Amino acid sequence: MTAALLVVVFPFAMAFAAFSDLVSMTIPNRVPALLLAAFLAAALLMGLTPEAIGWHFLTGLIALCATFALFAAGWMGGGDAKLIAASAVWFGPTPVLADYLGTSALFGGVLTLGLLLARGQVLPVTGIDFVDHLLERDTGVPYGIALGAGGLVAYSTSPWLEAALSSLA
Repeated sequence: MTAALLVVVFPFAMAFAAFSDLVSMTIPNRVPALLLAAFLAAALLMGLTPEAIGWHFLTGLIALCATFALFAAGWMGGGDAKLIAASAVWFGPTPVLADYLGTSALFGGVLTLGLLLARGQVLPVTGIDFVDHLLERDTGVPYGIALGAGGLVAYSTSPWLEAALSSLA
């Protein structure tokens, strides 16, 4: 059960957040809520100490405060801020968190440049609602795509996935 939780929940939630942001420019609140609940269950099942769990949640709180400031300034969407915070809880104060943030920033830069180039070359008249919306110049960037991809890359090297795979062997 623990292995299934570790192998399925985080990757599914990140993929779902990316897809949702792509098609609707929103990340439902249930995604970060699921990530937080699943983290707590996984941490308890894996035997993390209360102190370690506290550090993970403190990391998420710090991430939430930082991303909320970016949201308040209009530089980030609220769903993106909550997704980063919930993901930070999973990665905790580890190098994997830095990998997640760096990889997400890299993917986000490529995504942003790609959208800017597409918006300069393609008119929003494809007939596919979400594609046309993405091609409109006033539309923001669905950064959840970059966060989802960055999260999956970082998770692939995380202790969580290593623990899950070793328990299956």
